[in-house]
Amino acid sequence: MAMQAGRLRWRCRRGMKELDVLLTRYLEQCFDSAPEPERRAFEALLEVQDPVLYAYCLGQAPVPGHLAALIERITTRPSG
Repeated sequence: MAMQAGRLRWRCRRGMKELDVLLTRYLEQCFDSAPEPERRAFEALLEVQDPVLYAYCLGQAPVPGHLAALIERITTRPSG
């Protein structure tokens, strides 16, 4: 699991600081406790090009159904 976490952390490094923050925060706070389908969706999300991913996060582009809940979770600031 440590190797996978390192690989995912590296893949969270993007060309945009905003995406780095959102993706890394999700990885650190949610990924380990997420159900397997959500984990697979996150890995698929990391394949999306930065401009498209950024548009999803800002609500400027329609999010594919299989990624919608994940984008919502990633972009919602945790309370507290």
